[in-house]
Amino acid sequence: MKSIEFEIRSLDDAKTYAANELRVNESFIDIEVLDKKGMIIKTYVVRATTNVDPAEMGYKALQQMFSEMDIEANIEMRRKSDTEIVYSINSSENPLLIGKNGKTLENIQYYIRNLVSIFSDERMIVLVDIGGYKANRKKQLEILATKTAKNVARSRIEAKLEPMNAYERRIIHTKLSDWRDVTTVSEGEGSNRHLIIKPKRR
Repeated sequence: MKSIEFEIRSLDDAKTYAANELRVNESFIDIEVLDKKGMIIKTYVVRATTNVDPAEMGYKALQQMFSEMDIEANIEMRRKSDTEIVYSINSSENPLLIGKNGKTLENIQYYIRNLVSIFSDERMIVLVDIGGYKANRKKQLEILATKTAKNVARSRIEAKLEPMNAYERRIIHTKLSDWRDVTTVSEGEGSNRHLIIKPKRR
């Protein structure tokens, strides 16, 4: 849950102020009075805390999104830890929701991750997968990483991979992190950011 503490003269205004600061609806906030100051002009020290589960908010947002798109979808939510949530989705329109090269899926995940983070003080890891696309993509990237790394280790010539998002780059970084003969570095900006697999100096 996310919370803030502040001073305010009127308790009637506390929720409105907190809603603006936390960027959530007033109905999602609980107010607790911590202290009262002043004799003539009173001020209150209050704590405002969000009263909803961040993971559940992400789940409901996905439900609403697909309902508004008139798409039937089965959504499974798994908590891998207190700070890691996985939403696995199967729908009647998987290709549409995944998009070309996973771009639509990436945008959905970005939206849900930002929404979940609004309600949590901790850095949340949010993964949205549709039709097993990311699981399959992970396998493909690990095969690509291994094959390319072997070529680089043998030829001693670095290899530049196609532009990838941060999630996909991290898969390759992780896969090759223990290799003795190669190393990986990210280069480029924005949508052109890519990985280079380089031979390590002997």
